[in-house]
Amino acid sequence: MPGLGPSPSRAVIETPRLTLRPVTEADAEALHACFGDPEVMRYWDMAPRRDVAHTREWIAGSVSADPRWHAAWSLVLAGDDRPAGFVNYHHRAPRDRRLEIGYMLARAHWGQGLMSEAVRAFVSHCLEALDTHRVEALVEPDNAASIRLVERLGFRREGLLRDRLLVQGTYRSVHMFAVLEDEWRHGAVGR
Repeated sequence: MPGLGPSPSRAVIETPRLTLRPVTEADAEALHACFGDPEVMRYWDMAPRRDVAHTREWIAGSVSADPRWHAAWSLVLAGDDRPAGFVNYHHRAPRDRRLEIGYMLARAHWGQGLMSEAVRAFVSHCLEALDTHRVEALVEPDNAASIRLVERLGFRREGLLRDRLLVQGTYRSVHMFAVLEDEWRHGAVGR
């Protein structure tokens, strides 16, 4: 399939402080600090996982997903081997050269600029290795930190998608943010 390349979903992505490596089921215990934390999951499109087994089950589904449509990476801090966060692409449409990204970081690591570093590298990977033209991020209106992150990286707010998500019986609206390949290559803000 054009744009899939040799194995972009298995690529390891390095940044000055992080390694983004393909997520594995063995990461479940460490990633439960994200997936099991109601504050970290507050703006995700699913409820917090109730225990490590439930996190492992969700990660197993992610690991087994077809990389044409979805793939995930664990964020590992330099000098450590335990994941501190997670990034993924999903809703990938290779024919249209577009995908959506998601990201989360354990609370113990908030406020250090790690997610900016990770998402910057991840967007570059998606554009280059996956032959992507448009990278999207859906962000809830109250998620000020995520809005600052994507805007700093050059994403543009395109509109409000009303009642886009149904999480635990409640509809949630989200802002659609996107960055295009040429915008990214010609100097997105904050890079």
